[in-house]
Amino acid sequence: IYSMTKFTEQTPSPRLLGLSPILVFLSVYVLVSCILGDFYAMPLSLAFVITAAYSVVITSGLSIEQRISQFSRGAADSNILLMIWIFVLAGAFAEGATHIGAVDATVQAIMYLLPNHLLLPGIFIASCLISLAIGTSVGTIVALVPIALGFAEALQMSPAFLAAVVAGGAFFGDNLSFISDTTIAATRTQEVRMKDKFSVNVRIALPAALLTLVIYAFQGSSVTDVVVNAPSNYLLIIPYFIVIVAALAGVNVCTVLILGIVSCGIIGAGAGDTDFWNWISALGKGINGMGELIIVTLLAGGVLELIRYNGGIAYLLHTLTGVVKGRVGGELIISLLVVVVNICTANNTIAILTSGGMAREISDRYGIDRRRTASLLDTFSCVAQGLLPYGAQLLLAAGFAKVSPVSIIAHLYYPVILGVVCIVAILVSYPKLKTLRK
Repeated sequence: IYSMTKFTEQTPSPRLLGLSPILVFLSVYVLVSCILGDFYAMPLSLAFVITAAYSVVITSGLSIEQRISQFSRGAADSNILLMIWIFVLAGAFAEGATHIGAVDATVQAIMYLLPNHLLLPGIFIASCLISLAIGTSVGTIVALVPIALGFAEALQMSPAFLAAVVAGGAFFGDNLSFISDTTIAATRTQEVRMKDKFSVNVRIALPAALLTLVIYAFQGSSVTDVVVNAPSNYLLIIPYFIVIVAALAGVNVCTVLILGIVSCGIIGAGAGDTDFWNWISALGKGINGMGELIIVTLLAGGVLELIRYNGGIAYLLHTLTGVVKGRVGGELIISLLVVVVNICTANNTIAILTSGGMAREISDRYGIDRRRTASLLDTFSCVAQGLLPYGAQLLLAAGFAKVSPVSIIAHLYYPVILGVVCIVAILVSYPKLKTLRK
């Protein structure tokens, strides 16, 4: 029994084979889907099952029981389990709020008060501001995606597109917020002040956000005005009001969702139109609807742990840091380093912490201002996380929208524009920074 549950600790030696599960996943899911022209043909969960089996097979030096135990260690990581609790609570809240009519009432009120052609830029701006205030993209998606999805039918837009509008704004705030874990990780690893990193970061992120806003304003201008009556019961808006206020107050995301669920039950009972046990059944339905996301999250956690154990991340760090040439080359390598580590870990904070030490060494060796390095780490980790179909943010948004995460990526303008703007900034050495006194 002990041999089956024992976890193996080691300092992994760099091995190219350790990175191969990423190629297997891309081949099984992305390549097959592109060939078939249908991203629903290959289930994401099955692609991860195949990748997980391959990862276990290539792991050497352990018995099969120990390999599975090592895989399970990754699946049981505290970050993975926290994501699962969020998925469970988010599913219950979304379905419970829908059942009592909170989503319909909130959407109806917004469409009644705001011209239809301003809805798309309005949703994006709201997502940017809320995520900037609360410092978490996940919390922003929880608060806004269900509301945004309510506009889909009225505006004749796909749920994936509206989920992408919210997700893009959520990454803007996550990248810049002073209380974001990515900001804290980037500034701590580079030993710079938050306000110094912000002054560099905002001059890159803000132009990208403005370009994205122009796109949404142009797309929104073609939306046909829809006559909407005022909601019959404004009390039904209270659950979403509580969720947004609690998120802005910095309350833990799990607590925010629990407050939302409880308020839905109280408001639903008070409105007199909701049967208690039917509402309870709706909560269960919402939790069950998150089943595939939970499975994918567990499998991804196990695969990523075996990539680490088999030396994939060590190989990546060793290889990329060996090809640096000059300041521009150093900044490009730092950016690529955090992107690829993010792909291997599916967590932008962990990616920054993993590559932060190497990035600091590269900065000191090639005269790169550490404020720029902190900005690059945070920015490109958000770019990578925003385009990962198995990242927590897109999995959660896809769960709400009941679509494939890849279909959301197709409409995610902000992370792509942010990446392009940041690459241009590296090449032209923008912004110019004055040397700080020690």
